[in-house]
Amino acid sequence: MTATVPPTPSDSPIPEQAGRVELPPGTVLTDNRFVNDDLLPVPLARRRWTTYNFAALWVGMAHNIPSWLLASGLVALGMDWKQAVFTIALANVIVLAPMLLTGHAGPKYGIPFPVLARASFGLRGANLPALIRAGVACAWFGIQTWIGGQGIFVLLGKLFGGWAEASEVGGQPWTLWMCFVLFWALELAIIYRGMEALRRFENWAAPFVIVGALVLLVWVANKAGGLGPLLDQPSRLGWGADFWPVFFPSLMGMIAFWSTLSLNIPDFTRFGAGQRAQVWGQTLGLPTTMTLFALLSVFVTSGSQAVYGAAVWDPVALAARTDNVFGLLFALVTVLVATISVNIAANVVSPAYDLANLAPRLINFRTGALVTGVVGVLIMPWKLTETPELYIFTWLGLVGGLLGTVAGILIADYWLIRRTVLDLPALYTPGGRYWYTSGWNLRAVAAFVAGGVLAVGGSHSAPGKGPFPEDGLIPFLKPLADYGWAVGLGASLVVYVGLTAGRRRG
Repeated sequence: MTATVPPTPSDSPIPEQAGRVELPPGTVLTDNRFVNDDLLPVPLARRRWTTYNFAALWVGMAHNIPSWLLASGLVALGMDWKQAVFTIALANVIVLAPMLLTGHAGPKYGIPFPVLARASFGLRGANLPALIRAGVACAWFGIQTWIGGQGIFVLLGKLFGGWAEASEVGGQPWTLWMCFVLFWALELAIIYRGMEALRRFENWAAPFVIVGALVLLVWVANKAGGLGPLLDQPSRLGWGADFWPVFFPSLMGMIAFWSTLSLNIPDFTRFGAGQRAQVWGQTLGLPTTMTLFALLSVFVTSGSQAVYGAAVWDPVALAARTDNVFGLLFALVTVLVATISVNIAANVVSPAYDLANLAPRLINFRTGALVTGVVGVLIMPWKLTETPELYIFTWLGLVGGLLGTVAGILIADYWLIRRTVLDLPALYTPGGRYWYTSGWNLRAVAAFVAGGVLAVGGSHSAPGKGPFPEDGLIPFLKPLADYGWAVGLGASLVVYVGLTAGRRRG
């Protein structure tokens, strides 16, 4: 079957209210190759997320163990704490810009990321960026779940003892695998209840996690009698020739940390009460929270050095140093809430929609979430976080380059070519203006290939530190590899505009 839509927009005007658009009355979209209930625009009456909801979403997502460990990864690479916090702060100010640009389509049209991508890539072609985003999210889901499972393992082991000495399965104690599986099941149980349940969870999770982090700071500062010597440690890199070769790839890696959300933020902003809510909510929530959390991690780690004679960067390992049962239980609950908060919001919502877009008749939001959980385990996430070089340069660098390329095309199409004007019914209608060549916009594919090659073609690894050749996959592109996200976004944007400008769009 095919969608039933008005013949032209002028025959049945699309209802618009304060810059927000919904489907014309009487529109029936029944082609289940491109439509299901999860992909349809959110009705105006259900777009009610406020500034607080979006700020709370970001506070809940930013306060997690991998975010805490970002500063430690940069310090391990030779930066001092000021350089590390500066790098993280700058990265999050930069990534906020594409976040707000792509997020604009959510409150205006009520559509998720894969449907927005149909405007630029075509109804079928949208599966290309959607599956890339889904694959990255599945890996991130696995990484966060593994780290959360480790946290539970450490804290429960401190409470009950003997867990670390349990017999091993696959090189790890079976008790660790049990914690991993139980945590995995808990996450999927929450997201299975849907987006409204996620909104309510984030509303109370955000302040709870902030309190938990501040309690950890007060506890370690009290034991230290003040903060320790870590804040006085000089940078091993200085601010000269040794600093910049580490700074730029690290900056791209920090941008890549949230570049995933810069694509699929419409999955959340589609529930927004208006543009003001998503703009202010994200601006207040993302860069401020990430910067403050980086500072908090440095201060707490500084205190741990004064108390224990060595910097303890992992907040779970630090919390495990206490013998207070209540403190351990509080830390356990905080780790659970913090990790669930980021994982189900950042790494399950997107692939659930992306997989639904791939086969709407077979996969809905809940089914997509379950598939994400399974794939996140099969990726073996414990391998991706073994070293700072592998985590920051290889994983985050490669991901950032590819996702930046997609972001460049989305921004170019929505803002520069269409000037934010979309034909909403046509996004679900085969044979319409977004059908292009059998459902594929070959210009977008060409821009993606060009930007992707430039962004990641020069990927390289130091000997024994990663999977790439020392001279780069494509040696003459090696100088661009340290700027992968920016190169991908800029190149794909320019190529797409060059191939598309002057043609009739709508």
